[in-house]
Amino acid sequence: MANYEYDIITIGVGPAGLVVSAMGSEMGLKVCSIEKDKVGGECMNVGCIPSKALLRMAKTRHAVTKFPAMQMEEMREPEVKDPFSLIQEQLKTVVAKYDKKLGKVDMVKGEARFVDSHTVAVDGRQISAKRIFICTGTRPAKPPIPGLDTIDNLLTNENLFHLEAMPKSMLIIGGGAIGAEMAQAFSRMGCRTTIVQMDPHLLPFTDRFAGELLEECFKKEGISVYNSRIISSVTKNDEGNVVLTTKEGETLEADRLLLAAGRAPVIDQLDLEKAGVQYTPKGIPVNANLQTNVPHVFAVGDCNGNYLFSHAAMHQGMIALMNIMRPWPFKKDFKKYVVPWTVFTEPQVSSVGMREADLVAAGIKYEVIEAKHADYGAAIAEQVTTGSVRVLASKYGKIYGASVIGEGSAEMINEWALAIQKKIRLVDIMLLQHSFPSMSFMNKTIGEMWMMGMLKNETMKKMMTKMLGG
Repeated sequence: MANYEYDIITIGVGPAGLVVSAMGSEMGLKVCSIEKDKVGGECMNVGCIPSKALLRMAKTRHAVTKFPAMQMEEMREPEVKDPFSLIQEQLKTVVAKYDKKLGKVDMVKGEARFVDSHTVAVDGRQISAKRIFICTGTRPAKPPIPGLDTIDNLLTNENLFHLEAMPKSMLIIGGGAIGAEMAQAFSRMGCRTTIVQMDPHLLPFTDRFAGELLEECFKKEGISVYNSRIISSVTKNDEGNVVLTTKEGETLEADRLLLAAGRAPVIDQLDLEKAGVQYTPKGIPVNANLQTNVPHVFAVGDCNGNYLFSHAAMHQGMIALMNIMRPWPFKKDFKKYVVPWTVFTEPQVSSVGMREADLVAAGIKYEVIEAKHADYGAAIAEQVTTGSVRVLASKYGKIYGASVIGEGSAEMINEWALAIQKKIRLVDIMLLQHSFPSMSFMNKTIGEMWMMGMLKNETMKKMMTKMLGG
């Protein structure tokens, strides 16, 4: 049997790599983690964590603007003056906490390349392991737009949070999560923002009603949205501003351009051929156990192209690590776990399970049950009446999918994720006591609305009449 230096090598220490490294070391495995940039990867340093910090600052500023009576000095400082330097200071604290979790892990700084399927070269040395976990994530994709390469100060999420000053105006290519969140954040911080995208509505990965509702809210805040547009060129004018033209004949101009049009796997520098690992432009294919075609090499997180969410990457890291400890009959299939998601705009947009388009395509009959924030006393009292809980279910209460838009969305969606994963029906949601007047009480309302619908059924009416002696 070969004598390897480590039990596990992780290439990349983002969300997936952090889980594999920290859990593996706690299990008593000898782990070497290789990171070419910063611990925490894209999510922690230039993605979901700093974006949420900026969104929170923007929300505070928006509230001060919306409600002049709230204009107290402590609410204006330091959020508005220098948001980007404040974000970088906050990130230092976050990264330090994660560094502590990797205390038992051997950390190596540098870019890893495969020598063979058990060995990588990094920083002038070769390191071997029994198993190797590829956790390299994704980077911003660059669509073939004429002139895009001529924009020398092009913004992506990789450099966005290192700006020295807030731009006066910004064009955003892409209306997905990053594009939508940053459009609202920068707009609320005083930057005029415009979204241009080829998809028919914002958040194209969800049902149309959610994207259209968010667009209505954006327009009220002065954010311009151009859907179903083909960008014909991007250039810079004599003043140094970005000029974007569309095939539909529009010309749009702004100080800066943010590219948020999808993601591409970071795998091109790994020399995967030397390890015999197969890959495609969309990522590294894996089986149910997250193994590549080389069984002792795993691809975990965004780099395998399955679910591009940080929480999905963390979950996959946990599942893959558990699977190497389990005999075959007890291994877990990572695709059998539902993946909820949230876009942290205001209103928040969350979803889990099947969309209406999925159900229609599959020929599955379903009902739509919707409870609106505008009909709920607590939401009215708190002045957060935009949004709803919307559930797609069978006639008999089987839950296919759920969307929550509005206040509390990011927390409320997890109950629906558990319900779908554990095959809990609407009657069980109805019978679970929910804290009142929390926003999640609206989840219980969905169960009650479904039951009221059931009681209108003629068969149910006859049964109730008979039981009551009528």
